[in-house]
Amino acid sequence: MDRSGTATVIVRARSRARSRATLLALLLLALLSTLLAVGSPASAVPTAMSGAQGPEEAPQGTARGADPCAPLPARARGAGGGSSQVAPGQVRQQSRCVTLNEVQVLGSHNSYKLLPPPPIAAALQAFDPELYASLEYEHPELEVQFAEQGIRQIELDVFADPEGGRYFQRKGFLAVGMDPDSNIPELLEPGYKVLHVQDIDFATTCLTLIGCLEEVRSWSDANPSHLPIAILIEGKSDAIPDPLGLGFTVPLQFTTELLDDLDAEILSVFDRDRLITPDDLRGSYDTVEEAALAGAWPTLEQARGKVYALFNNGGADRQAYLAGRPNLEGRVMFTTASPGQPDAAFVQIGDPRGANLARIQELVAQGYLVRTRSDVPTIEARSGDTTRRDAALASGAQFVSTDYAWESPFGSGYQVAIPDGSPARCNPVNAPDGCRSSLLERLP
Repeated sequence: MDRSGTATVIVRARSRARSRATLLALLLLALLSTLLAVGSPASAVPTAMSGAQGPEEAPQGTARGADPCAPLPARARGAGGGSSQVAPGQVRQQSRCVTLNEVQVLGSHNSYKLLPPPPIAAALQAFDPELYASLEYEHPELEVQFAEQGIRQIELDVFADPEGGRYFQRKGFLAVGMDPDSNIPELLEPGYKVLHVQDIDFATTCLTLIGCLEEVRSWSDANPSHLPIAILIEGKSDAIPDPLGLGFTVPLQFTTELLDDLDAEILSVFDRDRLITPDDLRGSYDTVEEAALAGAWPTLEQARGKVYALFNNGGADRQAYLAGRPNLEGRVMFTTASPGQPDAAFVQIGDPRGANLARIQELVAQGYLVRTRSDVPTIEARSGDTTRRDAALASGAQFVSTDYAWESPFGSGYQVAIPDGSPARCNPVNAPDGCRSSLLERLP
């Protein structure tokens, strides 16, 4: 064999040797990957809620095989939660490990409300300046609150109107010599109406419960990765003084049947798979409270794009809602209750100052959802006093309700925002170690 033939044989031999070595290396890597997969823990977190997603590729900064709910390594956290620090998969990783009750969000009080019409406003101001001052606040449309103010809890006041037309007239206009007919056909239709005070403070961005909920659904549909939105519903049934004998409308008292209608209206807008309900929380636990205290709240991964309703009323209205359903079986709304009651998962403590601060922190740590208020209508907004606001934020209450997500119009500079919120923050009382506020919600 000549030299060129010998060289060709040597090259081919070396090529075959490299191929065998490459094949052996690939086989060893495949075997190692199989062994690692068998020994890795499941990435989904079991909860009382169904629907947890299966495992995915480990996010950047998380070693394959590591506990998916362990705090993110320091290099992955970043200061202040800036968006440039977020790696693919980190939002979903955290969403599996943070539950609905471990987040603090901003809520709006009487979220639908507009200022009273000018003629009625002028009459109220002349008749009772203090009363008018308490009504001198308003909010933008719900979609603006969600998109621009970061609101993730709203409040709707509802009046039962099963026949329709009960609130078609605004009789406060009679006091200023104007026609009380609203000439709004929607108010003649049966169904719950949304307003603050009948005949006096009725201006609203959405006239009916269904109309308001449809606005929520529209924004939710366009932003399906949003944090769950809590909808506090207050049923109004109080008559108001009528010193001029104008024939102010007397609201209907709530009955179990009317509250069934309320549930039905919510379900007419949101399918059950878009709602978080008491049955979802309770699962296999005996009571709603037992489930809440056991930490059975859904993870953010399970709750994204959904809403849940909270019934503000206590007393006889709460009892009517619980009739035959002491654990809210089949009900849509969570009730406002006191610790120790079977339906207690949601508690309200309006003033977070003084001893209430520690009480709220205790309830949050135990597993309850808590709503508190950072201000009462126009008081702090006029004075600029932030004592109540600061206590509300420090309390860890999941819902901090305000009328001033935007700066007060009274020149005091008063405003409420979730610190480092995007739009929410990891709850200062009960969030797990390593929770990053910047990973709670990232909309397109």
